[in-house]
Amino acid sequence: MLDGRLAPAETRRLEQQYGNEELLYGLDLIGVGGPFSRVTPWELEDERGRRRINASGYAATPFGEMPPVLTEFLHGYLDHNRAMGLAQQSSSPWRAALEANLVRLLARELPSHEDSQVFFCSSGTEAIEGAMKFAKAWRPRARAFISFSSGYHGKTYGALSLTPNPEYQDIFRPLVPGALTSPYGDLQALRDLIRRLGPDKVIAVVVEPIQGEGGVNIPPPGFLSGLGELCRQHGIVVIADEIQTGLGRTGHWFESAAQGLDPDIVTLAKPLGGGMTAVGATIVRGPIYKKMLGGLSSKRHSNTFGGGALAMAVGLKSLEYLVENDFPARSLELGKQGLAHLQEVQRRFPRLLETVRGQGLLMAMQFQPVVGLPLPGALKELAHEATAILALRELHNAGVMANLSLSSKRTVRLTPALDMPGDVFTEMLDRVERFAQFNPSSRYLLTNTPPQLLARLAAFAASKPKKRTPSDG
Repeated sequence: MLDGRLAPAETRRLEQQYGNEELLYGLDLIGVGGPFSRVTPWELEDERGRRRINASGYAATPFGEMPPVLTEFLHGYLDHNRAMGLAQQSSSPWRAALEANLVRLLARELPSHEDSQVFFCSSGTEAIEGAMKFAKAWRPRARAFISFSSGYHGKTYGALSLTPNPEYQDIFRPLVPGALTSPYGDLQALRDLIRRLGPDKVIAVVVEPIQGEGGVNIPPPGFLSGLGELCRQHGIVVIADEIQTGLGRTGHWFESAAQGLDPDIVTLAKPLGGGMTAVGATIVRGPIYKKMLGGLSSKRHSNTFGGGALAMAVGLKSLEYLVENDFPARSLELGKQGLAHLQEVQRRFPRLLETVRGQGLLMAMQFQPVVGLPLPGALKELAHEATAILALRELHNAGVMANLSLSSKRTVRLTPALDMPGDVFTEMLDRVERFAQFNPSSRYLLTNTPPQLLARLAAFAASKPKKRTPSDG
């Protein structure tokens, strides 16, 4: 592997034989299956030498691929670190340092969190699972969790129960009992739901300050602050899922704080690992933390690999790099430029792009459906999904790697590295514009796709579950 002798074709064969065959086959069909190799932190190359600017990574590569700031640090870590690797039953200097810095950073934005404590894990969905347990321990007689339409919190059992997406949920029912959904951005609907249930029956409200997988949905002004006040009146725990929005991507350290919400629990993950390792964190107010993990119950929740020295070291260095370069401010400024450029593209090509949205370096393009005719339920959702898949393929051909949106089928997102150089960022936007010029309306996404490929994609789609997720109107 280090000599690079595993050929791309053999890589694909092994993946499809021993891994997630259907996923890799589908990606291969549209030509985005790789493998890809790093040229710079912001550019990737396929086996034919074609280079693309990487705006994908689902917000988990804040500094691009193998950023020198982390690779150089890791050489030093491997040469000089003597701390225990998995200190599960002792203190750990790397874990202590990252815990302290995360709490201090959060308390700088939200002073009420000065007494908060951190539980580390290895992913965002684990951070949500931990948050649910902390909240339930705090309100043991309550039974309901409330999350929001188009939300996404992960795919393990508890997190999946908070992710109202039939395509992912239905085969696994019954899920965690008491998981309910309220319309995102509708404060009155939330009030009504809590009143019907009885406030003492609600464990927690779980909310993304901006919905990522929902297609970069930004709530109306006052929604998050009103949510916080409503829950505070009734003692309901507020969990802010900052896994995609936290630590700078949206132009703020914590998007919930920027929108006036002071949550009881904050979950973090993606950028904390710097694109190099897996780090998840659940930051919890002190009394709630101690209610679940106090005294002899301190092992009530545990994680074998969470808080490991290597992951903590990478997290600490990532945080240091974010703070020293004030990347939230940079994200805010670049995001304004990027959104303005995308809005101009949408204005020029309204038959391709229905709308564009963005906050900082979390940007989305929602496409017009490739089939303009009215379609019934499942067929409509398949057409919506095909729209984004074909758009992803055409963007790829134009030299930009983007992200699908799991809960918004016609939406493709751009999540470029926070330290992407300005000229590379501008070139990425120019390539998006050229993509639009080549596909001036959504029907071109179909006509620019070879008929044989369309037939293979249709056959692949026919093999998928028939239950689709209502999305995008």
